[in-house]
Amino acid sequence: MKTIEYTCWQDGDFYLGFLNEYPDYLTQGETKQELQENLLDLFKDFETQEIPFIRKVETLQVA
Repeated sequence: MKTIEYTCWQDGDFYLGFLNEYPDYLTQGETKQELQENLLDLFKDFETQEIPFIRKVETLQVA
């Protein structure tokens, strides 16, 4: 099983969040569980390349 990190917060009646590897792609839900489901759907779209021109945060090692 793979785990992915996400950032979330509550704004009024909605939970908003994004996958930490893809901070440009924000989603929301009326509950935290709905937000998590939407984040999983978004992750599946990234994995199957349904979304073109995906920008991703990566790490670079510097000596």
